[in-house]
Amino acid sequence: MKNLLIIGFVWPEPTSTAAGTRMMQLIELFQKNNYTITFVCTASKTKNSFHLESLGIKTAPIQLNNASFDLFVKNLNPTLVLFDRFLTEEQFGWRVAENCPNAIRILDTEDLHFLRNARETAYKKNKELSLDLLISDMAKREIASIYRCDLTLIISKYELKLLKKTFKVPKYLVIYIPFLLDPKKLKSLNYYPSFQERSHFMTIGNFKHAPNWNAVVYLKTKIWPLIHQKLPNAKMFIYGSYATTRVTNLHNEKEGFLVKGWVESTEEAFKEAKICLAPLQFGAGLKGKLINAMQYGTPSITTTIGAEAMHNKLPWNGFITNNFEEFALNAVELYTNEKLWLSVQQNGVEIINNCYSKEKYEKKLIKKVNLIRKNYTKHRLANFTGALLLHHTLKSTKYMAKWIEEKNKYN
Repeated sequence: MKNLLIIGFVWPEPTSTAAGTRMMQLIELFQKNNYTITFVCTASKTKNSFHLESLGIKTAPIQLNNASFDLFVKNLNPTLVLFDRFLTEEQFGWRVAENCPNAIRILDTEDLHFLRNARETAYKKNKELSLDLLISDMAKREIASIYRCDLTLIISKYELKLLKKTFKVPKYLVIYIPFLLDPKKLKSLNYYPSFQERSHFMTIGNFKHAPNWNAVVYLKTKIWPLIHQKLPNAKMFIYGSYATTRVTNLHNEKEGFLVKGWVESTEEAFKEAKICLAPLQFGAGLKGKLINAMQYGTPSITTTIGAEAMHNKLPWNGFITNNFEEFALNAVELYTNEKLWLSVQQNGVEIINNCYSKEKYEKKLIKKVNLIRKNYTKHRLANFTGALLLHHTLKSTKYMAKWIEEKNKYN
């Protein structure tokens, strides 16, 4: 019997975040390969949390710095343990290693957090991304987590190259697994609303995610005024979960800048819109909103950061530019030129079919996991740096956690 334990950073919210969609794709992959899945998390569930039990997945809450997890994981005795982001590996990796030493430990980075943070710092300081910004405390923590695991899933080819070339992470410890999508047919776009049936611009994203919030502010202050001047009747719809007051305060009917907040059907939001705008100034990984735009036949305009590692040099399904004036001009042109719009719409299908093959990458991951399972002793012997880091984690994080546990008992 093959058991997979997933330790979530949060409960999956596929209708709110790209990370939630990614997690559901991985769950589907392992269920398809006959793994019994248990999903645990320290966070509280929200109204947007997916009902995992409906898929036959066992769920349970767990506590930080509490020995109850040791007994739980020992009784479960998982074949694989998947850590959702490096933070959960830091918190529970040593407990898994100590209580279930034979379990294969897999890390899903979602995106490289240290890269995203370095870019945000560079943006705020108005400087180029540099090695001194990349080599941060977060980078040391995240890469240490990669070494402590048997395998790490990397969602972006740019990030894979960064880890291998700049940080010299051995290739046997990392594997490129992008979004896992079913192929689309060119004729399938006929099932979506036509150019004439669509009527506005849109963007979407979880507002807890700093790159999304920054992009909306950039839209509001730099880009939308130029578009609105040329297209006074057009509207800009802003979708996204966790829209706080600072977000809703951007709503302005007169300007046609409309904050809609969380939307139940992402598909409908995209299918009703003519163009998706995503002027991302920093970030990492692959962008869920831009994948959704391709899936639902909605051309998009974004930046080089937004399109990074997403299209393998294939023509984009819209425009890529870092200049806000050019961004606005491209938006106006695409909004009013049906022939151009139809042309770039087709590009999105080509990108999905060539870059995100579910069948190809599912086989690749399962083959790698099975290989590690059969030869995990040899695999770990080759990774002395990982063994060294795990040793010191057991000596430091372990006893810090135990100290906190005792302190909590006393309190």
